[in-house]
Amino acid sequence: MKKWMLSLTLLCAFLAILAGCGSSDDSSGEGEEKKTLKVLTNAAYAPMEYMDKDDVVGFDVDFIKAVAKEAGYELKIQHIGWDPLFVEMESKRADMAISSITINDERRQKFDFSVPYYRSTNKILVPENSTVASSEDLKDKVIAVQQGTTGDFIATELLGKTSTNVKRFEENTLAIMELVQNGADAVIADQPVLEAYAKSNPDEELKVITDDSFENEYYGVMFAKGNTDLQKEINEAINTLFENGTYEKIYEEWFGEKPDTEDLKAQQ
Repeated sequence: MKKWMLSLTLLCAFLAILAGCGSSDDSSGEGEEKKTLKVLTNAAYAPMEYMDKDDVVGFDVDFIKAVAKEAGYELKIQHIGWDPLFVEMESKRADMAISSITINDERRQKFDFSVPYYRSTNKILVPENSTVASSEDLKDKVIAVQQGTTGDFIATELLGKTSTNVKRFEENTLAIMELVQNGADAVIADQPVLEAYAKSNPDEELKVITDDSFENEYYGVMFAKGNTDLQKEINEAINTLFENGTYEKIYEEWFGEKPDTEDLKAQQ
């Protein structure tokens, strides 16, 4: 009887140890700190990314936070200049960048990108009394652009590489100020930026011109070349947001309309 009781006691103790070990693993798993990713952005593209006092806010910010949450990461978002953003990413001093960055062949040579998460195009901002109706009307005009953007590429193609009528600035807001102060006839920049500015500043009497010759562009999250593991995780998270309605909800909150997620998925 004593031997049987002893065996039972030892068995219970053994099972308790096993149970305790399992509980410890679960607790440590739940209690593990999530890895923090360093994310760069040029917060000068309202409503996509911009500064609200000391905070970086915007559609891109809400989107990348939702992506990170889905992928199991925390984020540290840092505002940085447009050109330095690419330098930092090429030097692998940040994990990723999101800043209305158009995916194109030139950038793909140096960086990797996520699947597209936003469809845009360039548009033209001019005074309401301007006779400009398309890019063809800009060939003898002064065009303000943000340096290194696709708007810059379009203006350069229109007027030529050596033209002094292309005025380049560090930020789109500075290019727009040049137009407002009569230092330029037009601004070429991304659709959401120009439309948001014209809508938010009605007293400046500006209008946005659509040019059908400007092709659609697709924004992607940018990674250092070769960071394929993180790229895969982020892509999976983005596609999950497409499917579960989170992306649509964020998009509607910022733009008041539904996104064409089917087109975005078709670009993958």
